[in-house]
Amino acid sequence: MSNPPPGLLIAILPCNDLDASEGFYRRLGFVRSDVGPASSPQPDSYRLLSNGGGGFLHLTDAVEGWLVPGRNPFGLYLHAENVDELCAAFRTELIGAGPEDKPWGMYEFAISDPDGTLVRVGWPTRRRPR
Repeated sequence: MSNPPPGLLIAILPCNDLDASEGFYRRLGFVRSDVGPASSPQPDSYRLLSNGGGGFLHLTDAVEGWLVPGRNPFGLYLHAENVDELCAAFRTELIGAGPEDKPWGMYEFAISDPDGTLVRVGWPTRRRPR
């Protein structure tokens, strides 16, 4: 990201297993954008991901014992036009029902990442083709 726009906010998400988390977010369209030399002397403890559509996510190693299974306080919301397609890709991992129109005007579904981070994927109901 060479010239980020003013006001851009990017989540930094702690993870117990960076490879598992990167694989999960890859399924949502995010790829590593910081690929550097394989022989880097720095530990692989921080990864920059992007989806080519303006979405950015940083993954970092969690401090030992910080992420307690079943008690992860973090949540992310991904705006995506292809809600149904993404839901089908995660059909065995859904939290609750599949995508539905919510009272707050979003057509969405929910899943959890490998560390239990709530990830909602949605698109404004009014902008969905009927």
